[in-house]
Amino acid sequence: MNMLDHKAMQKRMKRRFRIDVLQRLLFVLATVASLLILLLLIYQIVKQGISYIDFGFVTHFSSRRPEDAGIAAALWGTIALMSIVTPVSLLLGVGTALYLEEYAPRTAFTRFVELNIHTLAGVPSIVFGLLGLTVFVYGLGLGQSLLAGGLTMSLLVLPTIVVASQEALRSVSRSLQEASYALGATKWRTLRSVVIPAAFPGILTGCILSLSRAVGEAAPLLVIGALAFIHYIPVNPLEGFTVLPIQIFNWMSRPQEEFHSVAAAGILVLLALLLAMNAIAVLLRNRKQKRY
Repeated sequence: MNMLDHKAMQKRMKRRFRIDVLQRLLFVLATVASLLILLLLIYQIVKQGISYIDFGFVTHFSSRRPEDAGIAAALWGTIALMSIVTPVSLLLGVGTALYLEEYAPRTAFTRFVELNIHTLAGVPSIVFGLLGLTVFVYGLGLGQSLLAGGLTMSLLVLPTIVVASQEALRSVSRSLQEASYALGATKWRTLRSVVIPAAFPGILTGCILSLSRAVGEAAPLLVIGALAFIHYIPVNPLEGFTVLPIQIFNWMSRPQEEFHSVAAAGILVLLALLLAMNAIAVLLRNRKQKRY
């Protein structure tokens, strides 16, 4: 290598080093900016709503007076809704992923189905609300009920759960399955005892992110006719209901400044619920990761 080539190489290396430093700086600035915005939003919400957080706020129903307003109906409505969404979406989503990955033949139809599932994962939530209104509210005659809302939100999160579960199943080492087959295990036994436990952390991550989205969505439920002001806790799946996002939206739409502070308190409760869900998921995922 002559002197000219050596100098040219050094020049290129210096230029690449400067570009690398610039890119790292941009990434760090983007991360810091995102965190600062997030912290600013949380600080503003806590500052505005913390004074309304007490035992009465959780046990009282909504009121026309901000000092008496509570989230009992919305909180229990959210919990009841998720008690429908969670089993329906997990069973259908994980089951669909297992079938597509382990049983379905690799045909043009299978690829077409997978393409549509990936497409549905990015469809706006309002579309699922219209679908739920057509199929569940009017088609099956469920009306504006908790069951109709749960099935609608299950449709919303189902594509994301299927995609996440497929990726988790694909990440399982093929050698684990082959070792199970070599010991004489059947396909279902291998899936139940080897593949699913090994893929469980990835499946759980995708599921909890999807369910977190369902907790925070209001548009599909507004379309199917979820109530914004009720004074009872729904115990029948065919009763009317409300959820935290709709209750928060209702308070934010009012002109009184006090109701905006009540809405901030509701946001804090919703954040606490989401953090609890994610904490449980992290604990379960870490327990499974220790085994594999």
